[in-house]
Amino acid sequence: MDAGENNVLLKVDHVSKLFGGLAAVNDVSFVVRSGEIKGLIGPNGAGKTTLFDVITGIQPPTAGRVFFKGKNVVGMRPDEITSLGMVRTFQTIKIFEGMSVIENVMVGRHSRTRSGFFSSGFLLPRFRKEEAETFEYSMGILEMFGLQTRAFDLGTSLPYGQQRLLELARALASEPEMLLLDEPAAGLNPYETHELTQLLEKIKDAGITLLVVEHNMGVVMNISDEVIVLDYGEIIAKGTPEEVQNDPRVIEAYLGSGIGNAQS
Repeated sequence: MDAGENNVLLKVDHVSKLFGGLAAVNDVSFVVRSGEIKGLIGPNGAGKTTLFDVITGIQPPTAGRVFFKGKNVVGMRPDEITSLGMVRTFQTIKIFEGMSVIENVMVGRHSRTRSGFFSSGFLLPRFRKEEAETFEYSMGILEMFGLQTRAFDLGTSLPYGQQRLLELARALASEPEMLLLDEPAAGLNPYETHELTQLLEKIKDAGITLLVVEHNMGVVMNISDEVIVLDYGEIIAKGTPEEVQNDPRVIEAYLGSGIGNAQS
């Protein structure tokens, strides 16, 4: 990257992903700059989650490159990419069964701890110190999400909306520079959606960059600095929320699904 791209945190460079003869993602390029919220929208089957999988190392691209902080991450394992500071959530809730709320968040902190197998296995002082610090840090995140009173309850015992928040809290525990959120508002009621929107703004204010896939147009259009629209694996529009809502190609892709009234 040249000097003019110093504020670019993520660069997706002509990425394609083929499954047999089907192009789930086709020659997609865009950048996400440090400190912004970028929305990624499109009809079902547009290739949004597949693109997330490629960016985070779950799927290798068929063609193209992905740069994070100037480093080509294609070929790196997902945990290695997480260690660099890029973390994602998933459409389907993935709460660890049999673990408490606080333990679920502490797991997300693992990539920032240094104690090895020997220290942890024998409960050496270094491990105990890190464990105490991890607990305090994780409790602070739970307070941010209003979940501190449920810290010792089973994570799977939380209502659906709070489980969504727990996933986000766990992702934040790794101190990411960038969060990729895959439909964070899915299944939330209007009150929970409003609370989520406020949380995402707080996360941005804390200096974390966000790339958000979301079907709730109200959420996307209200929080995003820029929106990218995918259809059949290709980018058909980019721009401000207002520009995207008024783009004829976007309106056609959604077939009158209400994108024109997304801010209502």
